[in-house]
Amino acid sequence: MAAFGRYAGPRRTANSFRSGLEEKNSELMDKHGIPYTFEQHWINYTIPARVAKYLPDFILGNGIIIECKGIWEVEDRKKHLLLREQYPQLDIRLVFSSSKAKLYKGSPTTYGAWCEKHNIQFADKLVPLAWMKEKNRQIPDGILKEKGA
Repeated sequence: MAAFGRYAGPRRTANSFRSGLEEKNSELMDKHGIPYTFEQHWINYTIPARVAKYLPDFILGNGIIIECKGIWEVEDRKKHLLLREQYPQLDIRLVFSSSKAKLYKGSPTTYGAWCEKHNIQFADKLVPLAWMKEKNRQIPDGILKEKGA
C-alpha cells in the first residue's frame, strides 16, 4: 500500500524517486552516461538552535549538487540559504517544474527571480547538459555523510 504525502499521490514511484521530475532527470543523466548518486548522502547543516540534515536529490559525478523542486516552500528556501551560508564551497543548483511559479499565491516574485536575487543557479524541468559536462569540483572531505550512517 502506497503512503501518501502532503500533496496528492504516493510519496515514491516504483523506482524510489519521490517525484516525476527526479525520475525524468535520472533518465536524462542515464541516457547521456552521466555518473551520479541519488539521495545517498546527508549533508549536516545548522538551523539556529538545532542541527538538521539535508538529503540532496542528486550529486553529479563532477560534484555539482542538484535539487529538484515542484513546489518550493518557505522552509526549503530558508534551508538553501542556510546551506549556502554554512557551505559556500558547495555548488547546489535547483531544477524546478516551473521557475515562473510564484513563491505563494499573489506573490510578485517567481522561483527564478528569488534564485537570481540570491545568486543560485536554476533550470526548468531537466538538468542542463552543460551542468553535467562542467569540470569536476571537489566536495571537501567530511561534508557528505553516508545515508544510514
